[in-house]
Amino acid sequence: MLAEMRIQGLGVIDEAALELHPGFTVVTGETGAGKTMVVTGLHLLSGGRSDASKVRAGSAKAIVEGRFAEIAGERALRILSDAGADTDEDGSVIAVRSVGADGRSRAHLGGRSVPVGVLGELSEQLLAVHGQNDQLRLLRPVEQRAVLDQFAGDAVAEPLADYRKVRQEWLSVAQELEERCARSRELAQQADLLRHGLTEIEAVDPSPGEDVELTEQVKRLAAVDELRDTATAALTAVTGAAEGDPDVPGALGLLAEARRRLGTAEDATLRELEPRLSEAAVLLDEVGRELATYLDTLDADPERLEAILARQAELKKLTRKYAADVDGVLAWAEDARIRLAGMDTSEEALEELAARRDALAADLSGHAARLSAARRSAAAELGERITAELSGLAMGQATLEVTVRSRQADATDPLALTVDGRTLVAGPDGVDDVELLLRAHAKAPALPVHKAASGGELSRVMLAIEVVLAHTDTVQTLVFDEVDVGVGGRAAVEIGRRLARLARTHQVLVVTHLPQVAAFADRHLVVDKGMSDGVTRSGVRTLDGEERVTELARMLAGLDDTETGRAHAEELLSSAAEFKATVGKKTE
Repeated sequence: MLAEMRIQGLGVIDEAALELHPGFTVVTGETGAGKTMVVTGLHLLSGGRSDASKVRAGSAKAIVEGRFAEIAGERALRILSDAGADTDEDGSVIAVRSVGADGRSRAHLGGRSVPVGVLGELSEQLLAVHGQNDQLRLLRPVEQRAVLDQFAGDAVAEPLADYRKVRQEWLSVAQELEERCARSRELAQQADLLRHGLTEIEAVDPSPGEDVELTEQVKRLAAVDELRDTATAALTAVTGAAEGDPDVPGALGLLAEARRRLGTAEDATLRELEPRLSEAAVLLDEVGRELATYLDTLDADPERLEAILARQAELKKLTRKYAADVDGVLAWAEDARIRLAGMDTSEEALEELAARRDALAADLSGHAARLSAARRSAAAELGERITAELSGLAMGQATLEVTVRSRQADATDPLALTVDGRTLVAGPDGVDDVELLLRAHAKAPALPVHKAASGGELSRVMLAIEVVLAHTDTVQTLVFDEVDVGVGGRAAVEIGRRLARLARTHQVLVVTHLPQVAAFADRHLVVDKGMSDGVTRSGVRTLDGEERVTELARMLAGLDDTETGRAHAEELLSSAAEFKATVGKKTE
């Protein structure tokens, strides 16, 4: 839950600290005092889009800080771990979002700088903000289907996942078949070129690195005379002249003479040098033998040279056409084989693809039917649950119906799918359109909610939907931003009761202008606006006892300075306390 929130330099709020109750917290204040900045701060803390215009005039930046406690969800804990966020001793973590006057935004989580998106991912697991914009959003058909799917939970999520998986494969195969049919001539020409290249390469049959190896062989064969002269001169220098000419003794002969002289010297120091010369003689003898072997194998071979040059010419034909070297040619050949495998435009290949497409379509049709059945089953229960909530919101005669209709498709539609004998549109979320219809009373026609409900009724319908969905929502903190606009009287009291009951299982934060709603809160925060040094400043403080009575009386059409207003406020608080006692109280 969100235990604490601090706001600095945001809109009209100079600096404020909000300590939130784990149950029901309400935020009130006069129009223009800055109540909505609380929700704006929550949006920023949730990774929402930053807006430099929200930075308070004269401030370098706006800062919103929130402390989340009792984080238990596996997904939320993994986000914290991946971000390297540090937690306090009590397990809570602090999230910070700052927006500069220049529009630049920064985010921190658990003392670590993180991308703003990380705050968004975390907030999805911890809190949900419901406001008037959300009401408008829920009027769109796509969002209404999402409401039903969320309510249904795994009953819809599992068949929907299966449907999407098969649909993706079905579309891929259908697209491949269409491309092959449309480009059959072009693909056939490309395939012929690839086959010709493969035939040419396979005829030469190059080996990896063969061009490099042949180049080395050519160098050796072309310079055989020069290499022989070099090796012969080196061998003579080591072993002496082949004829044993004493004038050309070689290194071995000179070493032998040096060893003889040192070995017969009367000075012990000189005699000790003789073994070292023996080691040098052994090394020179080995070099001499290797040079002799090299000369024996170094024969001029014009035929071998000609054969190698001919092979090089074959390889160069390939490297001029397909790649810079033989290894590149072999890579081109492998790629060509892979491309050819996907270019089969023969009738057999096309028939095979068509059969696979049809098999996937049949499989997809079954998944679509199961998904629609799951939605229809959940729709009936969702309608009953919302209708029950409306009954408690002073709309006892109203009935809400959740309809699930199949979307008809033209036979030429590329997404057309036959399901139970009907041609339907296979969209990414199934073949269904979902719509919420409201019947104001038993004899009234069922109409889309935005046509059947007045402004106040629409607020109550949306609140009923949100209350029902809250029981299927995994987030712990629910924020309601003036969803009670256009509501008053007994309906406002019923909204307060609904929110109080909801606060037994969730942390609830409500921004409201209705005293009937505020009276049910476990903690009452007020946004005050004042003047300091000619500048308007707003802050947030917690109300207790008489202060709360005064604020509720003010909300009762400005009756804070009358005994009647205060008496009415006290009556509201007393009535709310009695109700909360019957549903239990969530404590800190």
